[in-house]
Amino acid sequence: MTTETLQNNAVVATYETHTQAEEAIKQLQQAGFDMEQLSIVGRDYHTEEHVVGYYNAGDRMKYWGKLGAFWGGIWGLLFGAAFFWVPGVGPLVVAGPLAAAIVAGLENAVVVGGLSALGAGLFSLGIPKDSVVRYETALRAGKYLLIALGTHDDVANAKAIVDQTETVTVDHHQVA
Repeated sequence: MTTETLQNNAVVATYETHTQAEEAIKQLQQAGFDMEQLSIVGRDYHTEEHVVGYYNAGDRMKYWGKLGAFWGGIWGLLFGAAFFWVPGVGPLVVAGPLAAAIVAGLENAVVVGGLSALGAGLFSLGIPKDSVVRYETALRAGKYLLIALGTHDDVANAKAIVDQTETVTVDHHQVA
């Protein structure tokens, strides 16, 4: 499986609450989905600082915010964790490959058609620009995004699983 194949196939589910998103992660884990190909992103309401970001691709990132137990549990399952302040969206907590994609975009000073760092990270994972705008709007509204990457079959299986959970929306993005 090539990186290109992984990065161009994704299912993105939007959840109203962190509890619903966490349940979907558990369902995917039980079904044997590769946790290294799963990302979650949501707003952080605890902080009042304007931090640019904090990233840890190693063991675990410490977090003491309002949803600390939730994020701590998620970081135990997913690879890579970050905290970003995204202008227009606010403070975001990110876990999984999306965290690394955002950092790579920041490190390389990549500007993708006026997208935010979050938008550039999503776009680099194969999410179309028009969808990026909808996802940023959902995050501004306090929703959570769950992103599963993989082969066409992996992503189709992930979609079938998240379709059984309490989503607001589910989008399947794939290579034509």
